[in-house]
Amino acid sequence: MKTNYNTHYINDDSTKTVVKAIAEFTVFPQILESITHRIEELKDELIRQELINNETKGFSKKRDEFYRKLNEQYNIIGKAKIFINYNKNFDVKKAEEECLISLETKITNISSNAEVLLGKFINDIRLDKQECDNFNVFYNNMLSFKNEMKVIRIEINQKIETIETKFFEKIRSLEAKIESGTTIEESAKILICMKRAENNFPSFKLRIHEKIDEILGGFKNSKKDSTTFGKLGVLLNQDATGIGQSIVAEHNAFQGYSLSLFNEKTQKHGINHVLGIISGEDLDRKKLRTRYNEFHETYDILIKKYLVPNMKLDQLIADTKLLAGDVKQQSNSIEWDATIRNKVPKLAAHVFALWTLQNAHHYFEAEGVENKESYLLQPHAAQVISIFRMLGIGDAKEELINNLVQIGTGEGKSVTLGATASILALFGFDVCCACYSEYLSQRDYTAFVQLFDSLGVLSHIHYGTFNKLCEYIINENGDVRQVVEQLISKDSNIAVENAKIIKRAKILLIDEVDVFFSRDFYGNIYTPAATLKDPTITSLVNYIWTQRNSKLNLNKINETQQYKDCCARFPKWELLIQEAIKDMLSDVNSFESHNYNVKEDKIGYIEQDNIIYNVVYGYKTLFAYYFEHEKGKISKTSLEDNICIRIKCGGFSYAETPLQFQNIMGVTGTLETLSDQEKEVIKSVYKIHKTTITPSVFGANNLKFTKKDDIRIESSDDYFNVIRREIDDRLVGKSSEKRAVLVFFESEKKLKTYYESKALEPMKDTVSYLTEEASPTEKDTLIKRTTSAGQVTVFTKTFGRGTDFVCHDPAVAANGGTHVIQTFLSEEVSEEVQIKGRTARQGDYGSYSMILLYNDLERFQIDKDDVQDVKDGRPITARFLYKVTNALNLTEKYETVYDLLNSKRMAFFKAQYEDNVKYVKQAKERNESGQRFLSSLKSGDIDSIRTFLIEENKGVEGTSSSRTVCLMDATGSMSHLLQKSKNTVGVMFERASIVLKANNISSDSFEIQFVVYRNYNSEENKILQHSPWETKPDNLRAFMNTINVEGGWGNEAIEIGLWHANEEHKRENITQVILIGDAPPNTNTEIDQRRRNFGEAYWQKTKFAQKTYYETELAQLISNRIPVHAFFVENRAETTFRDIATKTGGTSELLDINSSSGADMLTDLVTVEILRNIGGPSKGKALIDAYNAKFGKSFT
Repeated sequence: MKTNYNTHYINDDSTKTVVKAIAEFTVFPQILESITHRIEELKDELIRQELINNETKGFSKKRDEFYRKLNEQYNIIGKAKIFINYNKNFDVKKAEEECLISLETKITNISSNAEVLLGKFINDIRLDKQECDNFNVFYNNMLSFKNEMKVIRIEINQKIETIETKFFEKIRSLEAKIESGTTIEESAKILICMKRAENNFPSFKLRIHEKIDEILGGFKNSKKDSTTFGKLGVLLNQDATGIGQSIVAEHNAFQGYSLSLFNEKTQKHGINHVLGIISGEDLDRKKLRTRYNEFHETYDILIKKYLVPNMKLDQLIADTKLLAGDVKQQSNSIEWDATIRNKVPKLAAHVFALWTLQNAHHYFEAEGVENKESYLLQPHAAQVISIFRMLGIGDAKEELINNLVQIGTGEGKSVTLGATASILALFGFDVCCACYSEYLSQRDYTAFVQLFDSLGVLSHIHYGTFNKLCEYIINENGDVRQVVEQLISKDSNIAVENAKIIKRAKILLIDEVDVFFSRDFYGNIYTPAATLKDPTITSLVNYIWTQRNSKLNLNKINETQQYKDCCARFPKWELLIQEAIKDMLSDVNSFESHNYNVKEDKIGYIEQDNIIYNVVYGYKTLFAYYFEHEKGKISKTSLEDNICIRIKCGGFSYAETPLQFQNIMGVTGTLETLSDQEKEVIKSVYKIHKTTITPSVFGANNLKFTKKDDIRIESSDDYFNVIRREIDDRLVGKSSEKRAVLVFFESEKKLKTYYESKALEPMKDTVSYLTEEASPTEKDTLIKRTTSAGQVTVFTKTFGRGTDFVCHDPAVAANGGTHVIQTFLSEEVSEEVQIKGRTARQGDYGSYSMILLYNDLERFQIDKDDVQDVKDGRPITARFLYKVTNALNLTEKYETVYDLLNSKRMAFFKAQYEDNVKYVKQAKERNESGQRFLSSLKSGDIDSIRTFLIEENKGVEGTSSSRTVCLMDATGSMSHLLQKSKNTVGVMFERASIVLKANNISSDSFEIQFVVYRNYNSEENKILQHSPWETKPDNLRAFMNTINVEGGWGNEAIEIGLWHANEEHKRENITQVILIGDAPPNTNTEIDQRRRNFGEAYWQKTKFAQKTYYETELAQLISNRIPVHAFFVENRAETTFRDIATKTGGTSELLDINSSSGADMLTDLVTVEILRNIGGPSKGKALIDAYNAKFGKSFT
């Protein structure tokens, strides 16, 4: 009887679940009461909800999302009517009616407000900037309401149509005045009025722009007086507001005139200017002049020959191809002999002649104009010489070698790259033009696609970001993901057939060399993963999910029909399926331990200030989909789209991929500002030994920036006020007229914090802001407004590179040009150079200043005393290793604060770079393994393919005996810790695994969770962030990639980190905590005070509602016998950290993370504690001895 009882009751989990569910069952009246209460709350919320708010005043993305959510809430009210017969105390229909009346009143008020402002415009009352902005907010809200709200009774379409009709009736009336034969002066005024409307009312921009184009076309094609159009251009170009100039610059009819003005600017500095100032290695000016003269003579002859009305260019195209010849460039056989080299000047002339002639329509339109040739799109001497230098023409040996050319911002890099790509493609190469921005890359490609197509090289020239072009190289025999999917599901290998196709030799043309060293590229890995989908896989994963509480293991799974069906579907891949199941069994029980967001029917993850959806944490993400689907937050379709077996297809180092090109060459604006480390990488890794500095085609740079006077560093109390005062001061020009000011912030969060601050409040309505969430149209509209007199615009730093802020306003130009304020210290000088380059472009005047925050400088190891010492002319103490800082007492002296900032920045970059180099070396090994896998795919070596995939996708074996929370300070001063943690985590796992395997212990016997903490000046999602629990390093590194240092407030919120460790222990036992920081925990008084920063009401709505103190959390860890190993980075933390370790039975010592050996120290300290924890009292010491014997102390 006892046996039967145990079998049928005690061990039957499903029966227990049913009994528990019945015991907890809520009776219907209680359910109804709860629903009624929630519906009443929702009704009140909807009635209180204002339609015009911070979300709906901004960009369309957030505005539309607001109305989508609002519509969902109204739908809930409507659906609640099914309960109408069950509750007589609450009238759902009445509640719905009240909500609809409230909504109708609000949108009607918005419509009325828009019509009032429209009435002013119609009656020729000039609207100020604030009134225009208000109209746009009202009208855009009406559009979003129309598109997203499905409340049938409220008719908004008619209101929108009425506004549009009235608006364009006004525009039509302006057009009619011009048609009536008014004077040319009056016509210019009317066009300026129409253009002002285009600028002020973005929703109507396209239609007004087209209307102005039509009017200008009528003037241009007028048979009555051929001089009228020219007079109109002159009048518009003299407009005091700058709006007339923008008509000339932006409308097709005046493109030729604008081109003429540009050519007049640039042609002042011809070949003599270029060859007189150009610098670089192996430079033969005499030879370059000879080659240029050959180019110029040929170009002139071709232009004179073909530049006739209705010209036919077929012969020119044929001659160009014939001149290039049929050259076969293969990776193992490059032709660049004298025959080819001698063709380059003439071939460049043919390519540029075709480019000029294809764009010559402005020339033919410019009848009766002096200097008609200036209406042609022509290459500048600096561009031609830059191309020659890239191709080795004019050098002593004229070899095709790796090289870089510096061309300034706005000086025609895209033209230089487009022409060079055409020449190389004609000579038989496959050319990849790599840029940091997808938007700019597509813009440049579109500008040259007609030329590429005419020359028949369209399929041999590829534009894209660095990362995308590297992926293009890796996937040249077929997307590795698709190849693997087809191989497993169809037993077909397309890579074998693709490999038989003879490939052209490849050349990499780069746009901006500093991108080589960006975090997204240098030291990063491309990890393609195939997704295997099939009904049998869906059934198998469904089984694992539904039976997750049944103590599943691999043997149990192997006995199921679902597993057998899956193996029958993929008969050659059972071992790979088993490895996937191992990971699923591990992740199905731990997926709740990782932070994720549910939004837009997807699972996403916080990365800095954004939610991203292209990251997957093993199968934890998949089971999060299941979990949220059961809660009704994820649709069935979205869940089913994500059910698959994920197959990692290797790792490929981005840093290694450029070496697969036969040559690397390109243009950059920042060659001279590269650090010594960057220059060394360019030379030693990428074998680029030749450089050229090309002079500006616009002459001397007119940027005003004084290192001594144009930098201010402030405390957080006054930082925003100082930025505001700097804006006010810089807005006023030398003749007391208004300028334009551009302010750049490091992140969207910092920008929005400033935008909502009290400091900006008095002028907020006159300030615009631009972030990446804006649509392309919104970006374009705002960027064009930024350089008008009196305009202030704040940006994220993304817009400090590649964005053209063209100033048409003569008042701004006459008063010193646009001023740029940078509110953060760039980690790379090149980024600062790019931000400076947003003003004083193409010979114009401009100025620049920096307003910095002391707290932000902590990451660069700069403190307030250092800055004051420099200001006072005193030397500052040099910082070396912690242990010897006080002993050496060495000093350094700086002339200006900027010199100090730059020196510390360079030192910071050097340390980060050295850490990255170590990781790049590790990534190189993985890259080599990935390349061998690609070779196996090409050759069809199925055994090697199978072995690689099984090893690459090795699943978790058994359970972990050691679970370590690695708790790290992520405030401003801890940049090096975060960087080193990211770069060394792979080494930690690798070394621990080697020692464990050598001692017959499973390498999967430990798990790590990375946790970062900050302080109460960080919001809920930043004061504490944590990774999933992991037995493999890749996801931990991916997590650390999302973490940036920020905040900091003296003592830090260690209590929050310890609280998290205790919460994790409640979920599943943890075995130790490793704490790394440079400051003690907050005192009880500090916690009480600092929570007031956001207010206690804020914290009460978060998971940190309950105050906690580090002593309380430490006592909990002690009672659970969880040791805390506390490693202090600075001496101010030593006393407390040693006390924490002593009380919990942990260890404590110095971790000099900022030193050159910091990464090695971190690796050793963490790995030793993991091994000690796994081995326990009996084997811990033996494992540590084995580690030290194998790896030794890797630092001194």
